[in-house]
Amino acid sequence: MDSINQQQPEENMKNLSGEEAKAKVKELVDSASSCFFCSNIKTGIPFSTRPMAVQKYDEEGNFWFLSSDDSHKNEEISHDPFVHLLFQGSAHSDFLNVYGIAEISKDKEKIKELWQPILKTWFTEGEDDPRITVIKVEPTEGYYWDNKHGNAVAFVKMAIGAALGKTLDDSIEGKLDI
Repeated sequence: MDSINQQQPEENMKNLSGEEAKAKVKELVDSASSCFFCSNIKTGIPFSTRPMAVQKYDEEGNFWFLSSDDSHKNEEISHDPFVHLLFQGSAHSDFLNVYGIAEISKDKEKIKELWQPILKTWFTEGEDDPRITVIKVEPTEGYYWDNKHGNAVAFVKMAIGAALGKTLDDSIEGKLDI
């Protein structure tokens, strides 16, 4: 039995590196804006997962988050800095899988740069709340799944493919060398 990738009449694999990879990640992060942030991934015990909003994805390819210094996540990162970020921008596209190394700091300038008023929900003393920490995640590897021409074209191709009994899939996926 052939795999679905071998039945497609068009190329659906494209590995990206450098600026092209960073641009794809930025596009996917902007689409999703939040992710599942997984920690404890190398400890041998079940990993922990929680939703988190990405405050910034920078030009160097790093992800930035704000977190409380007394959170389970910060405690877990202090023992195991390896993390896994999972993004889903829509029901059918904009998927991103990133492994990285997390670093925690109390950099006041970075906190001010990343601060948004809605964060006062968690940090009641505002941007000067003494519990705020910055988590920087430097990616080590990534993988994406998306479509080439948008959800509308992808849907039409799938419908035509189903009617013809052919695999007409507008998907694209590949490794990201960030």
